[in-house]
Amino acid sequence: MRLHRLTVTAFGPFAGTQVVDFDALSGAGLFLLHGATGAGKTSVLDAVCYALYGGVPGARQSQGHTGLRSSHAPEAVPTEVSLDFTVGERRLRLARRPEHRRPKQRGHGYTTDKARSLLHEHDPTTGEWRPLSRSHQEIGREVGELIGMSREQFCQVVLLPQGDFAHFLRARSDERAALLGRLFDTGRFRAVEAHLAERRTAAQQRLREADEALLALAHRMQQAAEESGTDAALPELSPGDAGLTDAVLTFAALARTTARERVTSTVLAVRAAEEHHSAALERLAAAEELARLQHRHRQATQRAEDLKARAFERAALRRRLERARAAETVVPALTARRSAEAEHHEAAAAEAQARAALPGHLAQAPVERLTEAERQTSQELGALDAARRAEARAGALDRELAALERDAADDEAVLREADEWLSGWPAEQAAHRGRVDAAQAAATRAEQLAGRLDPARRRLAAAQARDRLVVQLAEATEAARRAADRSAAARETWLDLRERRLAGIAAELAAGLRPGAPCAVCGSERHPDPARPIEGQVDAAAEDAALTGYQEADTRREAAERALDAVREAWEAARAEAAQDTVDDCARLVSGLEADLAAARREAAGAHTHRERLAQAEREHERRLAERHEAGRRTAARTSRREALQRELAVQRAELNQARGEDADVAARAERLRRLAGELAAAAEAARRAEAAARHLKQADAAEADAVWRAAFDTPRDAADAVLDPARVRELQRRLDDWQTEEAALAAELADAGISAAAERPAVDVEAARQQAGKAAELRRAADAAAAAAHSRLAALDRLSARAAEAVRAVGPRRAEHDRVTRLAHLAAGTSAENERKMRLETYVLAARLEQVAAAASTRLQRMSGGRYTLLHSDDRAGRGARSGLGLHVVDAWTGRERDTASLSGGETFFASLALALGLADVVGDEAGGTRLDTLFIDEGFGSLDEQTLDEVLEVLDSLRERDRCVGIVSHVADLRLRIPAQLEVVKRRAGSAVRHHVEGAGAPA
Repeated sequence: MRLHRLTVTAFGPFAGTQVVDFDALSGAGLFLLHGATGAGKTSVLDAVCYALYGGVPGARQSQGHTGLRSSHAPEAVPTEVSLDFTVGERRLRLARRPEHRRPKQRGHGYTTDKARSLLHEHDPTTGEWRPLSRSHQEIGREVGELIGMSREQFCQVVLLPQGDFAHFLRARSDERAALLGRLFDTGRFRAVEAHLAERRTAAQQRLREADEALLALAHRMQQAAEESGTDAALPELSPGDAGLTDAVLTFAALARTTARERVTSTVLAVRAAEEHHSAALERLAAAEELARLQHRHRQATQRAEDLKARAFERAALRRRLERARAAETVVPALTARRSAEAEHHEAAAAEAQARAALPGHLAQAPVERLTEAERQTSQELGALDAARRAEARAGALDRELAALERDAADDEAVLREADEWLSGWPAEQAAHRGRVDAAQAAATRAEQLAGRLDPARRRLAAAQARDRLVVQLAEATEAARRAADRSAAARETWLDLRERRLAGIAAELAAGLRPGAPCAVCGSERHPDPARPIEGQVDAAAEDAALTGYQEADTRREAAERALDAVREAWEAARAEAAQDTVDDCARLVSGLEADLAAARREAAGAHTHRERLAQAEREHERRLAERHEAGRRTAARTSRREALQRELAVQRAELNQARGEDADVAARAERLRRLAGELAAAAEAARRAEAAARHLKQADAAEADAVWRAAFDTPRDAADAVLDPARVRELQRRLDDWQTEEAALAAELADAGISAAAERPAVDVEAARQQAGKAAELRRAADAAAAAAHSRLAALDRLSARAAEAVRAVGPRRAEHDRVTRLAHLAAGTSAENERKMRLETYVLAARLEQVAAAASTRLQRMSGGRYTLLHSDDRAGRGARSGLGLHVVDAWTGRERDTASLSGGETFFASLALALGLADVVGDEAGGTRLDTLFIDEGFGSLDEQTLDEVLEVLDSLRERDRCVGIVSHVADLRLRIPAQLEVVKRRAGSAVRHHVEGAGAPA
């Protein structure tokens, strides 16, 4: 992958649009990125990472999109990053904008633009850029597939952070594993380890479940065997025992043999019990039959004697039945006579009651006189119909006149109320219109106050920040001064110690001389006059400690200066915003505007309500006018109607006075005549029914006397007493028939030869025979139960044995699977005896990658160190049982020994970590599908190198051009500006940083 052009707008410290031309910088293969502290060198690298992945490296990603935006840029200018780059044969342009909060184009306030991304591809045939996608997800997948690296891998191998690799050199194996695992994505091997461990646990559980199921079957077989009487005992077994299956199968075979022998003996016992029981049943049946015949003979003889003793009772029943059948012929005449008598009594009572309701002169009148009186009354009643209609009309007229009076009163009230309301309408209308106008004016005033309030609030916040930042600025200034003093003191101390060490370097070298060993300087094996240590001799450790102290102090100085710049910029911005206003003045202004705005909004909030009330009042005014007009119209029409009704009422009342006579009204007279006509009709009808009932009673008396004489009864009373109900008659006849039937059956019973012969034999003991048969049945049931139990236990043992055999067959594969999976899981986890180095699977893969990285790094490290150092991967076992596989040693060619990378000095650590970073970039690039990483950035660390080592490091970096690579060095070291002609300078300005290109034969865009 090669970078061509980077464009940033309102990003980090860059307020405007800045362009970085990597094609111009990469022409020399090596370029320098430098600038003042806080100018924005790292922001250039952040912009590259953000364009590709939508995020920035490391902890800066946690600041979110708000941390990407330049504080110098105008609010309306959006933050945007665009990168033109080539991957393989494809040239792409990727532009990204984070979420941006800007002022609204219309009105007041702010609106938020969503984040957006846009990917274009250059078409070489047409020379145009063709859009590919606007989707964040699609662009992220496309970039990941093209580059083959995640954001974290890209930041490690393209934006080489030296501090991380210096720590990597000195780290423990587990710390190296964490970094390598992220870079080489070995999570799948860790997942394999976890999967094997889960499979081992599952296989162990399945094997234990199979063993427990087999043991459960064995215990059930033992219980069945104990019930069958076997002496075999199941040995003590538990899940996981080696001989579990053989012991269970042996016990099952022995239990089945014993159970079959028990079945054979119980079958023979059942046959003998059945024969004995059959003989006892035959003897019992013979005894019961003889006893039954003798009992029948005794019962027949006794019953025949009882029938002879009741012969007189049978004759009396027969005579009673004959007399009842004769009385049945008289029953209809008796019933008719009783019915006629009841009818006569009822008719006479009704006649007396009807005549009692008549006037005195008609109470004893004959039927013809009552009928005539009823006819005359009906005629007089019909003559009153016209009078009743006149009376109803008069009532209707009275009601209508009363309704007219009520309507007149209601209309007068309506007119009076409408006049009163309409008299106050002009004043009420003016009041409503005044409230609507006031609310509209308040709404206009509220908009004006809201427009003044936001600037006042910003000015108040700026005044508060200005006063607060004055104190912070003084503190930051003092802290920067102290940090600068400490950095200068530490630098002087380090330079002094370095000079003193150089002055005594001969004594330091002489301390390492040994008799017969060649000198490291001249090569001589003789050392006649080695140098002696001088007073105040300084060794390498003291110099390295002083250098480390100086570097740390200088880092703190830079941090303090950046903090001071940030506080000063914030203070200046707040001072410019607040001008000369004090916090109290701004607070009073904001408070007054807020109070006025709240009052105006409260008043304006009632505008809708006031308009609704005005409209409601206008509708009420129209309704009142309409009501007053309608009431006047109804009053005029009502006067003529009242006069016509009064004239008609006078005529109807004259007719009524003549028609009602002495009664209160026509209705009362009509009711009296209607009641009298009804009473006369009822009395005449009752008299006619009484005469008819008397004639019917005489006829019934004659019929009854004739029927009694014909049935040979003396009086009707005798005939009535002889009558029986049909059920009683049927009962008497049944009794006579039963006696006759029983006599015939007893005669046949006593004449039977078998019964007669059984009566002549002696009595038999049936109970003794029954007891013998019961004992035989109990013996047979006991034998059957024993046989069934033996068969059941044998069947149970057969079923359990078959299930045990199946369980044994199921245990075998599970045991083999458990052994195989357990062996693989322990091997992958590094806990197996077969894994001699106790190395996990993921660690094994990482060790292979680390070996490749060490080999790639050693090629460059040897050139940087003048052939002295080589990085070597070590997989020796760690001490005290710890895991191994990720050891990293350095081989010193001067001594021929391996030593730990933590023993390297500061400068040695720098170029060793640089070599390691470059080697890691090569290996990760190959791991990512062979993607070429043609552009690399190296961040800081060159200040710890001496002049010779710096030349060697730059020579190695310059050699990267052989692979057509471009390397950008980010550094403050002034000497590099003389050594590297192609430079990208980041210039810090008050209004935002800018970039300058320093390339031979090219312009320098700002």
